[in-house]
Amino acid sequence: MNEKRALLSHFLAALAYRTQKALRDAPNDFGKFQPPCDVRSPKELLRHMTSVLGYARTYFVGGQYWPEPLPSLDDEIERFHAILKDLSSYLSSETVLRDGMTEEQLLQGPFSDAMTHAGQLALLRRLAGDPVAPENFIVADIQKSKLGPNQPEPTSPDAVWQEAPPGWTPPSKV
Repeated sequence: MNEKRALLSHFLAALAYRTQKALRDAPNDFGKFQPPCDVRSPKELLRHMTSVLGYARTYFVGGQYWPEPLPSLDDEIERFHAILKDLSSYLSSETVLRDGMTEEQLLQGPFSDAMTHAGQLALLRRLAGDPVAPENFIVADIQKSKLGPNQPEPTSPDAVWQEAPPGWTPPSKV
């Protein structure tokens, strides 16, 4: 695998990690949380993330990708991680990109779009009254082979969280 594709594969692993951080231990009804002003619900946002990554995949396989809504947030999570694994396999296979697409364009377009939405999921957790604790992502256990929903716990969670909800205690370091 060339350096660009190796970096994109790592980016997908970071996306898997950050998305699951935003979703881990969310309340059961989080997928249906409806923020004001026609903002996508978490379930809709995850479907959109899958859609933009499916669009990226079309540059490897052709065609179009318009995923239909799935019944639950858990179903959307599974499909999201499946598309990450699929994209990673195309990156590692050295499949030629179609239509003049470059690795840089994948990064600046659909890959970055999906990462932006991972941050929005974290923001929606805060708006839903269940914020996500901060951590030092530089030392997070992110590996190209870890693309599924079972992501590692934080390696270096922040010991101090000024905006923590009442009763919050910092997790112990793994």
